Amino acid sequence: MAENQTQTLLQMNHNKDDHGKIEIAPEVIEVIAGIAASEVEGVSQMRGNFASGVVERLGKKNHGKGVKVELHDDGIIIDIYCVMGFGLSIPTIAAQVQDNIREALLNMTALEAKEVNVHVVGIQFETQKPEMEEQM
Repeated sequence: MAENQTQTLLQMNHNKDDHGKIEIAPEVIEVIAGIAASEVEGVSQMRGNFASGVVERLGKKNHGKGVKVELHDDGIIIDIYCVMGFGLSIPTIAAQVQDNIREALLNMTALEAKEVNVHVVGIQFETQKPEMEEQM
């Protein structure tokens, strides 16, 4: 099982010095991409499943929620599933999400993503707050 786990890690040979190897788990890329996507104004929330919703209610924040990372021989493919705010330009916000993820991934890991696919799975409408009753 340990042999199978090392195959799913990304190995980097960034420095010319031979100090050893650097391995990055796909879960780390999920967290980086999830935080970078959430930072974009216009992204209301990330899509998760039932289990991630229960975990968040228990107090643990799941930063990789709504992110799928696939490691291929020719590069990293990242799929983002998010809910956008109503009244905003979806193509503009999606492009900002792609740019923010690419920049964060490059700055933090020196890796470049082959593809960053944004899937808009819903629209968040602003909820109107009940008007306060007039005082007499």
